[in-house]
Amino acid sequence: MLLHELKKSTGRTKPWKRLGRWNSSGSWNYSWRGLKGQGARSWWGVPDRFEWWQTPLHMRLPKLRGFKRYFKLLKHYELINVGSLEQDARIDGKKTINKELLVTWWYIKKATSLVKILWNGDLKKSLQFEWIDAVSATALEKIEKAGGEVKLKAQ
Repeated sequence: MLLHELKKSTGRTKPWKRLGRWNSSGSWNYSWRGLKGQGARSWWGVPDRFEWWQTPLHMRLPKLRGFKRYFKLLKHYELINVGSLEQDARIDGKKTINKELLVTWWYIKKATSLVKILWNGDLKKSLQFEWIDAVSATALEKIEKAGGEVKLKAQ
């Protein structure tokens, strides 16, 4: 089925009914609005959120005090792939890599930010990582297989 083959289904709309035009309209004189007053006016209506006989939703919900900025509670890591370190010419074997070195090489923005090492690519250099916040299991396995080691920061 293609878009140009679609057809409108029968019975999807009702014919339009002209309200409030005396007896021929089918709803007599006042079109279910009664005589005069606010409810008879064309501009009058009830908001969609109005719940008539029920207690409104905003009154039924429990009131919580304070405001928790959940985004301040989340840990945002700056991610580094081991494959990008392998391709970097500035890094030679048996090199100790810490956050200050990563900042000078523009891998991360600040030395205070959290760093996580991920595995993407091949690694042949034996690298020593110090003061790293997190490392994936595959990255740790591949780094140790290449002869390097990772010293995680105490949480």
